[in-house]
Amino acid sequence: MTRSRKTTQPLVKICGLNTLTVVDAAVDAGADMIGFMFYARSRRAVTPDLAQALGEEVTGVTRVAIVVDATDAEIDAITATGVIDMIQVHGKEDPARVAELKARTGLPVMKALRVATKEDIREAEAFFGAADHLLFDAKAPKDMKGALPGGNGLTFDWTLLDGLKIDMPWMLSGGLTADNVAEAIRLTGAPGVDTSSGVEDKPGVKSPERIRAFLAAVKQTHLETAT
Repeated sequence: MTRSRKTTQPLVKICGLNTLTVVDAAVDAGADMIGFMFYARSRRAVTPDLAQALGEEVTGVTRVAIVVDATDAEIDAITATGVIDMIQVHGKEDPARVAELKARTGLPVMKALRVATKEDIREAEAFFGAADHLLFDAKAPKDMKGALPGGNGLTFDWTLLDGLKIDMPWMLSGGLTADNVAEAIRLTGAPGVDTSSGVEDKPGVKSPERIRAFLAAVKQTHLETAT
């Protein structure tokens, strides 16, 4: 059954989806974006074939491929599925690589930046005019065992985003859950939020109930701030 929905604000991306059950839960609950993880080290990783099977089930939602320093061949295999609307780069990709990917795929590119200090925020300037979207995620400590480029369940100091002036779409990520997303939105004014581990029962296993709770919390916050 093909799913579709109307867009709501602020934008919400549910990342690391790997079963039809949780794809349906995210879309039905009102997600604007769903993310498929193409990074073999992640417990949320999917193959192009699985992503195609899941992505064909949805319409009206932006389907995002999350990659980490992917090769051209890997990018080609992912986009050949025909179910990807956006590429999210979460590795060491520089502005030149972002531009290459946009030209190669014809798709918008979101650049994820890992944040621990104000200097990390300032690195966003290098991607103005190169990326179409930015995502601010938490930077894992160097001594954190098993840390991934993202999806580690860590938050960062949201006050680092004070005074942020970016004339392009951006999202907040990093340890967001149904319990803290309202505070995160109020403190940062983020026009979009992203979660992965925050809607899981255990690493790699999404919970439809947690997904619905997260979307409900975002919607409630939006209603409260809009009045």
